[in-house]
Amino acid sequence: MKVPVIVIGAGGHARVLISSLKALQREIIGIFHPDLTLIGQSISGICIIGNDDKVLKYAPDSIELVNGIGSVSSTEKRKEIYMKFKNDGYSFATIVHPLAKIMNDVQLGEGVQVMAGAIVQTGCVIGDNAIINTGAIIDHDCMIGTHAHIAPGAVLSGNVQVGAMTHIGTAATVIQGIKIAAEAIIGAGAVVIKDVPPGGKVIGNPARVME
Repeated sequence: MKVPVIVIGAGGHARVLISSLKALQREIIGIFHPDLTLIGQSISGICIIGNDDKVLKYAPDSIELVNGIGSVSSTEKRKEIYMKFKNDGYSFATIVHPLAKIMNDVQLGEGVQVMAGAIVQTGCVIGDNAIINTGAIIDHDCMIGTHAHIAPGAVLSGNVQVGAMTHIGTAATVIQGIKIAAEAIIGAGAVVIKDVPPGGKVIGNPARVME
């Protein structure tokens, strides 16, 4: 029997997650958000009931958390939320939308979120708190680091390695065997045909490092 969930955050990513949770028939206690002026408002039919500190009134084994903080580029805030509550003893739900395709041998870390239409092929490993967003395609034997975000429509060919906290933008394409180091940013629509260094920011077709 799955425990109820609490959603952290009230933006667009949280709304998509709430839709996924409803499709999975998970019980949602409510939304927690740092802006106290939003308490009582409803997001996708779920009420904002407190700020992040109010989570602490729930015993860690009585709930799971859902990290509703997305990332447009930096994944730092998402990581911060995850680590804060992990240090307090809480667990994060791994969410896979019913319309996603995940092969049986794929390894999903804690708090991973796989959105509708995404495909994750055989041999892949997805690190804790990573997002595989709507319609993304992750081909065989890819390794996705912790807190990474693969944005909607991005395509990773086989044996791609993505470092922790990297953001791969909407509709980007990464050819087979590429290594993208930690904290890199791959621009929307970029075509990556060379390895990307730590913290590198690349754009274009073929992708080039921004100076």
